[in-house]
Amino acid sequence: MDSRSSLNLLVVDDDPLIHQSLKLAKPSQWKIYSAHEMSDVDWNRHYHAAFVDMHLNKVVHQPTGLRVVEKLREMQSQLDITAMSGDLSRDLMETGLKCGAQRFLSKPLMAEEVISLLEKVEAHWYLQNLNTSRENSKFQWVGNGKHSQEIRQRLAQLKGETNSVLIQGETGTGKEVIARLLNAQEGSRPFIVVNMAGLPEALFESEMFGHNKGSFTGADQNKMGLIEAAHGGDLFLDEIEALPLSQQAKLLRFLENGEVRRVGSQNSTQIKTRVIVASNKNLESMVRDGSFREDLYFRLSSHKILLPSLQERQEDILSLTEYFLSNERPRRNKRFSADGLQTMQNYPWPGNVRELKRVCEQLSLTSPLPMIRHEEVQALLRPQMSTLNAIKTGSNSLREIDLHLGMNTLVERFEKSILLEALIKFEKDIDQTSQILQISRSNLYKKIKDHQIELEKI
Repeated sequence: MDSRSSLNLLVVDDDPLIHQSLKLAKPSQWKIYSAHEMSDVDWNRHYHAAFVDMHLNKVVHQPTGLRVVEKLREMQSQLDITAMSGDLSRDLMETGLKCGAQRFLSKPLMAEEVISLLEKVEAHWYLQNLNTSRENSKFQWVGNGKHSQEIRQRLAQLKGETNSVLIQGETGTGKEVIARLLNAQEGSRPFIVVNMAGLPEALFESEMFGHNKGSFTGADQNKMGLIEAAHGGDLFLDEIEALPLSQQAKLLRFLENGEVRRVGSQNSTQIKTRVIVASNKNLESMVRDGSFREDLYFRLSSHKILLPSLQERQEDILSLTEYFLSNERPRRNKRFSADGLQTMQNYPWPGNVRELKRVCEQLSLTSPLPMIRHEEVQALLRPQMSTLNAIKTGSNSLREIDLHLGMNTLVERFEKSILLEALIKFEKDIDQTSQILQISRSNLYKKIKDHQIELEKI
């Protein structure tokens, strides 16, 4: 949403002081519409948020504000509703939430709490609007299914938060998109991306903290570190699980005191940045097996966002395919037929949204008709499905394996299936595939050649 657009706040309360205090506390882009009782509400107006007092008639045992909440929810299903009361009984609060309120605020209201809440509501509306806008189209969360709505709500809740954020999800689920949206909703501020898997251990300190001229061989000038470059903004550490234990302690030290000391310097600099980390591993499991520091995990996981796999959000596949096809350059004006879309929805998408994007791009280029049919989709996905089915079948039972083939042949076939699955999942990215399989690039290329895997046909 354009920051210059006005937002409508409905305030339903029989206390004039509440209306006056909210007018003084609200951010400038909000316009207040006041109602002292249910009959004063303009039900035809569109509101972005509503504050509703539970006891409009001052009778504690008759919370008439609940009827206002119910009708607002009925009229505007996406409206953000906050219930207010000085009565904090559990029954009343639970009833308010059941009637359709998102939260419950206690009276008297605190100005800081009101401002923070309205900022989060604004952020949520911005994210909703961004979904249909072509501006900043490279980084937006596409889809309106249940999971997508929950993710946007979670993003909005983190508006203004300064503690670390941990984003977890499978490869290709959109972790960097979420990190960039977190950054974008705070306004124009630095956003520094670091892929921890691609950062050599020997260069960690120099790259992250910077160095002074002459501090080591090859340091021919002063260099600002990536953490320092993120001052006043966000530092996004992707694939945090790849950070060696020896370097985890150094990152933890910065998170605890906010100080950066360049290599070769005696002085420290105070840095203010929010750290956002992403991982496709379960960090809690890594803590249990000793490969990730528990204290660092607790520091990084102040706030968590768990991203679902694409298979879990199949209701978004139509929106995603339309989005990817419409953003193709040059624009080819193609779309999926009903049976083509059904074939897409039936595929398990091990590579998640990243794989879906690649498939849409290929089909847009190779489909001979404006309508992408089942035949074209099936032809492209058949090799992947054959591999996935072979792996699934092979892992079910030894009884389904022809043991007469011999150990060497069986091992070769299994190794080839693993290579194919990894190459498909990581879209033939040799660096990422070699890292996840824990082999060198040269060894990976050798195995691809030995198994006669044709990358262009994957």
